[in-house]
Amino acid sequence: MSRIVYVNGQYLPEAEATVSIFDRGFLMADAVYEVTSVLDGKLLDFAGHQARLARSLNELEMQRPCSDDELLAIHRELVTRNDLTDGMIYLQVTRGNPGDRDFAFPDASVKPTLVLFTQSKPGMADAPAAKTGIKVISIDDLRWGRRDIKTVQLLYPSLGKMMAKKAGADDAWLVEDGHVTEGTSNNAYIVKGGRIITRNLSHDILHGITRAAVLRFAAEAQMEVEERPFTIAEAKAADEAFYTSASGFVTPVVEIDGAAIGTGKPGAVAKRLREIYLDESRKTAI
Repeated sequence: MSRIVYVNGQYLPEAEATVSIFDRGFLMADAVYEVTSVLDGKLLDFAGHQARLARSLNELEMQRPCSDDELLAIHRELVTRNDLTDGMIYLQVTRGNPGDRDFAFPDASVKPTLVLFTQSKPGMADAPAAKTGIKVISIDDLRWGRRDIKTVQLLYPSLGKMMAKKAGADDAWLVEDGHVTEGTSNNAYIVKGGRIITRNLSHDILHGITRAAVLRFAAEAQMEVEERPFTIAEAKAADEAFYTSASGFVTPVVEIDGAAIGTGKPGAVAKRLREIYLDESRKTAI
């Protein structure tokens, strides 16, 4: 069965879905996106993703394509039409199609382009990486300075993923001024002496929705959290490490730049946080 996608008010078979070659998302990467995970047919952290979408749009002075209620209805319709049980819904908003290429923003009469599609990931909550952990390498962070805006400018993170793959690893942690910013598509953490350490929020990192939930659950579980930058040397000397993301939830990191972290196996803190996150998120999924 062909996947059904959404493009500017229409639900279409994916083979029939098109966007203009003059769309600024295509020509300028002038677009933002969100990815909402689906477990058991329900949306996780939906309110958080929509709040961050609104912030990204506001930071780029981009029009909202529709209301939050309408976006929720579209998400639910795509879940239903694609019989999605476990997976993700990708949403992208661009500044639209002004009819030609120009660096200047088009006027308000040009409506934003709104695209959504599903990705089925059966058994996503039981991903093998959660049990084995992943290996990462460190690379220089060469992205633009506004990483807090979730734009589609993902060339360097993609290059980072490929650098990791060529090095026999799973992902890369980005380093700027001697400190880890984040992973290519996730927020990064280490654990030392029972204390969870992760970089504080700023323009330097994406304000992860899963990050916010995990840190809230950690505090409720009486875990100590310290929000500050940390170095690769600190990571190598840590008791354990992990990352968070919308689709990876909480995933252990067991090696960095060839050095085992802690025992070289997933640690107790990461395991417990993953359990708590999945349990609590399923309770509040919509």
